[in-house]
Amino acid sequence: MADFQHDTSIVLRLPLSNPIVNAPPAALYEHAIARGEAKLAARGQLVADTGKFTGRSPRDKYVVRNAVSEATVDWGPVNQPLDPESFQRLQEDMFDAAAEKQLFVQDLYIGSDPTHQIPVRIVTEKAWHSLFVRNLFIVEGAPEAQQGRLGWTVLDLPSVRAHPARHGTRGTTAIAVDFGQRLVLIANTEYAGEVKKSIFSVLNYQLPHDGVLPMHCSANEGEGGDVALFFGLSGTGKTTLSADPKRALIGDDEHGWSEDGVFNFEGGCYAKAIKLTAEAEPEIYAASTRFGAVLENVVLDPETRYVDFFDDRKTENTRVAYPLHFIPNAKPSSRGGHPRNVVFLSADAFGVMPPISRLTTEQAMYHFLAGYTAKVAGTERGVTEPQATFSTCFGSPFMPLPPVTYATMLGERLREHGSRVWLVNTGWTGGPYGVGKRIDLAQTRALLDAALSGELDDAPTRVDPVFGVEVPTRVSGVESAILTPRDTWDDAGAYDEQARKLAGMFTEHFERFADQVPAAVRAAGPSR
Repeated sequence: MADFQHDTSIVLRLPLSNPIVNAPPAALYEHAIARGEAKLAARGQLVADTGKFTGRSPRDKYVVRNAVSEATVDWGPVNQPLDPESFQRLQEDMFDAAAEKQLFVQDLYIGSDPTHQIPVRIVTEKAWHSLFVRNLFIVEGAPEAQQGRLGWTVLDLPSVRAHPARHGTRGTTAIAVDFGQRLVLIANTEYAGEVKKSIFSVLNYQLPHDGVLPMHCSANEGEGGDVALFFGLSGTGKTTLSADPKRALIGDDEHGWSEDGVFNFEGGCYAKAIKLTAEAEPEIYAASTRFGAVLENVVLDPETRYVDFFDDRKTENTRVAYPLHFIPNAKPSSRGGHPRNVVFLSADAFGVMPPISRLTTEQAMYHFLAGYTAKVAGTERGVTEPQATFSTCFGSPFMPLPPVTYATMLGERLREHGSRVWLVNTGWTGGPYGVGKRIDLAQTRALLDAALSGELDDAPTRVDPVFGVEVPTRVSGVESAILTPRDTWDDAGAYDEQARKLAGMFTEHFERFADQVPAAVRAAGPSR
C-alpha cells in the first residue's frame, strides 16, 4: 500500500495503492470500456449510465458542523449538519475501501483567474468519472496555484454505502463536505454531477470571504468586450442562450465576479442533452457528437450505435460533459470584464410574466433572492398544473452562506459598475401551460439581442401593474403583441386572476427575507 501524496500543504493524504494518475482521455476511454462502465458511440462519444441516480440527491448532502462552519453556514434543509465524529467514521471507512481499489486520480484546478484559482485532487472509482472531471475542470493551472496554495480533495466511491447509524446519514447515499479538512466524500451514487456541484458549493462558501461573488450563471462576451451574465434554473435556457455564435462564450454554468471582472470556475460545459438538435443548438450539438464528450443516460441504437437525443426512457435529465474548447467561439482565457448586462431567466408556466423587462437594482436583488421558475405538468409525479419553484440565488442547493450575503454582494456590484439587469420569461404566453404556447426561441433571442446591443436603453416602456417592472412596448424583430402578456390571453379576467396568484406566491416566498433586506428591496416585488 502506498501513501499517494504530492504536497501535504495542498491536498489531504490518501492511502491509495497503485493509482492511475492524470490519465488522458484516450486511456480513460480504454479503462471505462474494458471495465464495462461505458460504451463507445458511433461518433466517438463515451456513453455511461448513472444507475438509479439520474440526478443529484439534495436530501443526502451534508456539511460538517464544527468550529470552522458553525457560525457561518446557513443551516437547514439545504445545508444539513453532520457531526464531526460521524464524518470521521465515514472518512475512515471510505479511506479503507480506497486502499483496496485501483482508483483514478486527476489533479485539476478551479477558477480561470490565477488570483483565485484553487487546486483540487479528484479521486474516483469510475474511469468515466475521471474523464468527466477532466472535461469539466481546468487541466493546466496557473503557477501560483501549483506552488503550495491550499486546495481540496474529493473522494468519489459509488460502491461504498453509508450506514445511517454509524455515519449519521439519512440513508446509504452521502455527499459530505468538511470545510476544515477541505475534503468532500461522495458515497453510493454514480451521478457524476455530484462532484461538479460539491466543488461549486465549496467555492460558494470560500470566495465571498475573498471578496468574490460566486454565481450560478453562464457568461458570454460581445465583439466590443461587453460581458453578459445569464442566471436561470434548469430548463430556462441558460446554456442555450449563452451559446450565441455572435458572442464569445466565457462559460456555461458557474462564475465569479471579482474586483477585476468575471471569470469562469470551470474548464468545460455540462449541458442538458434531451431533444438536442443541430438546428436549434448547433454549437452544443457539435460538441456533443465527437470524441472526448461524455454522455449520460442517453439511449444508443444497439446496431448503429448512434445516439437518440429524443429518447427519454431513462430520464429527461440526459447530460453531456465536454471541454470548453469544443465550442469554437469559446474565449480561451475564460475571463471578461465587469458585466454590462445581467439576465435573469424564468420559464413562467403561468403565462403572465412579460417576455422581457428591465429591473432596478432593488428589483434585481428581490428577484435574485426569489430565483423563480415553474415546473409544468408531467415533469414530476403528482404535478398536474404549473407549480412555482423558488430557488434562491438561482442555485439554492449550492449556497452554504445565508442567501442575503450573495444578494447584497450582487447589489453592490450592480451599483458600482452600472450593470443593466433584465428579467426574461422563456416560458409561456397566451395562457398557462396546456393553454398557451411556449415563447419561441427565436423571439427570445431577438429580445436578448435588443437588450445586449443597447437598443432597449431608450425604447418606450410601460410599467407592469402587477410585477412593477419596466416593459418595452416595441422591439425590433419581435411581435408587439407578446410584449403585453394580458393582451395575448383570450380571457383578460383569467389573466388577472393568474397574475395575482403568482404575485402572492412571490410574496409568500419572500417573507423569510423580509427582516434581512432594506425596505426598498422588500417593496420591489410584485403586488396583488
